[in-house]
Amino acid sequence: MIAVLASNNSHKLDEIRALMADKFDKVCSLSDMDIHTDIDETGTTFEENAFIKAQTIFDMLGGRYAVIADDSGLCVEALGGAPGVYSARYAGEPCDDGKNNRLLLKNLHERESLFPKNRRAYFASVVAAVLPDGRKLSGEGRVYGEVLDEYRGNGGFGYDPLFYCEELGKTFAEASMAEKNTVSHRARALAALKEKL
Repeated sequence: MIAVLASNNSHKLDEIRALMADKFDKVCSLSDMDIHTDIDETGTTFEENAFIKAQTIFDMLGGRYAVIADDSGLCVEALGGAPGVYSARYAGEPCDDGKNNRLLLKNLHERESLFPKNRRAYFASVVAAVLPDGRKLSGEGRVYGEVLDEYRGNGGFGYDPLFYCEELGKTFAEASMAEKNTVSHRARALAALKEKL
């Protein structure tokens, strides 16, 4: 069976190809299928957004292929779970990692004037699959840590320089890709999905 990832993100594609090699004969990107579209993520949860993306591409391909999609983000306890599903566009459009990080720190500092310091956070990911046989499956993964006051490390993207991962003892931006993938929320979500396939 051929699967299509509802993304052109090369990092996601490599990760999904490696983890799903024994489940699918081939995993293609959207550009491999000559699809160039932006999907409105109108859901209020990671699962809803993942299924919106997967179902949209599944329908565009006429139901001939399995389609996999993910949605993920950073959830900060002191901010009531924000930025959550709005992680990529937290500071508005167009998406800008630097602006998102600055807004996150600003909002956390404002909260600390009212409440004791609480930097607990987790990255969450839901990977959804829509299959030609009619099944709709999903898996969720999380990795816990805290948001730092300062940037650490030069790798990664998004909130990685601010997210201190408890299991690694460093920020995601300080970790190698191989280290990050051992505890990654997306890898865990994929593993959960894989068990159901």
